[in-house]
Amino acid sequence: MSATQMTIISLEELVAKEHQYRKFKELFDFSIVDKELADIESPANYKGYGVARIFKCLLLQFMEDLSDRELERYLSDSNAAKWFCEFNLTENSPDHTVFSRIRSKIGTEKLAQIFALFRDQLKAQGYMSEVFTFVDASHLISKANLWQERDEARQKKYEKLNNEVLAKVAYDKQARIGCKGGNKFWYGYKKHVSVDIQSGLINKVAVTAANVTDAKGFKHVMPSQGAAYADKGYCTKPATQAARRKGVHLAAVKKNNMLEKDHNLDGYYTKIRAPFERVFSQDNKRVRYKGIAKNQFSEVMRAICFNLKRLCVITA
Repeated sequence: MSATQMTIISLEELVAKEHQYRKFKELFDFSIVDKELADIESPANYKGYGVARIFKCLLLQFMEDLSDRELERYLSDSNAAKWFCEFNLTENSPDHTVFSRIRSKIGTEKLAQIFALFRDQLKAQGYMSEVFTFVDASHLISKANLWQERDEARQKKYEKLNNEVLAKVAYDKQARIGCKGGNKFWYGYKKHVSVDIQSGLINKVAVTAANVTDAKGFKHVMPSQGAAYADKGYCTKPATQAARRKGVHLAAVKKNNMLEKDHNLDGYYTKIRAPFERVFSQDNKRVRYKGIAKNQFSEVMRAICFNLKRLCVITA
């Protein structure tokens, strides 16, 4: 007759002491998130999980680049994910339908407030100063079948499939055709980012249609002070005027046909920007969602995740 041995173990013991998720909780004061999200609790406290816990689930979704269904499985299988999101070891995790509803309920405005509070934490702790800032823009490719849009444009007797026509026939009404360098085209959006050079932490992020120029998008991510280092896309009037109004020194590389171009100075600017160019070249360029608002939500969440990972490096 064999005896059955029972071992009692807690979820806390199943997560390694050096696990990255533990570091995230040390670096980010999630109580500010709880306060910001308190006014959108219900309906029925979202199946008893609460918005604050679901927010942590969404953070892991963008941290690990998961779809809603993949996130559901990840929370079910990973003890570290359960611990981070404050689920019990035997507690059922949310199903995938909860996540899209919470993203819509939080919205881009509320998420922007949370990101700003996180940024204030970083500034208060001395990690971000906005003395020197790197500014850049990158393309985001939308899910689309432009052959379908082309066929619909033909049926409606449009002669060309350009940005004006796409707004009338495309599945994603806010996506546009963008161009960089005169020969690089894509369909979708553009992400504008400013990074604090001192720490490499993201200060601001904004998503626009792909046909918005870098210079026009500069006002959305411009630092509040100091110098902003930028490439040739920012040396034109929209960016220089925005910087002048804010009292920011715009250190943008000049175009070759500009009379005031200084090759030595521009070479110095390029060397300062180079390390950050390499970092953002690794970004995922394809979007999961349709519309500027949903993709703005996505990129702000990615910025929070990036900052948490970056903090783990600079505080190690």
